[in-house]
Amino acid sequence: MTHARVRDVMTTDVITVAGTTDYKEIAARLRESRVSAFPVLDDDGRVAGVVSAADLLARVSQEDPGDRHPWFSGRHDHTRLRKAGGVVAADLMTAPAVTIGADELVSSAARVMSARRIERLPVVGPDGRLAGIISRSDVLTVFQRPDEDICQEIVRDVITDGFFMDPASFRITVENGVVTLEDFPPAVGHAIAERARHIEGVVTVRERPAGP
Repeated sequence: MTHARVRDVMTTDVITVAGTTDYKEIAARLRESRVSAFPVLDDDGRVAGVVSAADLLARVSQEDPGDRHPWFSGRHDHTRLRKAGGVVAADLMTAPAVTIGADELVSSAARVMSARRIERLPVVGPDGRLAGIISRSDVLTVFQRPDEDICQEIVRDVITDGFFMDPASFRITVENGVVTLEDFPPAVGHAIAERARHIEGVVTVRERPAGP
């Protein structure tokens, strides 16, 4: 799965809700499907937002609609108050949704999920319509890549074509995604290691340079 794209690992059978879907139905469907969030689609099939279990909690945590709870503080007061009083997906959802394109690299999806602390990303086409969804578990499938494939890519694309070096002069091993580079001149070995870290399926790279 060299340079896997989001389309290669995403799920296309996606459970969605409309902006008019009510609170109780969303809660029931979240429970039944055992997922943490649904994309909310507009009438044209475009992703308008995402409604999650956390969004629903904003509604039930409101103690008294007439009181300003200490929880509502800071610049996001309006959004929080809207969610707290919401009864349909359009009011409860987080918008705009964080999405990703189907042609983006899986590694890009992983960075977005990590940076935004989210578990699932709606995948959209150029027109904004939903194409699928990618989860953290989908992203982790790239680490199922065989060690032999990883080693071959490092030898071919990094050492031979990238640095124009003879890979037979060094020792490269890959075990469970862990790459070990041995007997390289320190400066060259470090540069090769940096490139190898970006190979799909690599968990980490260990450097064991040649002795003096």
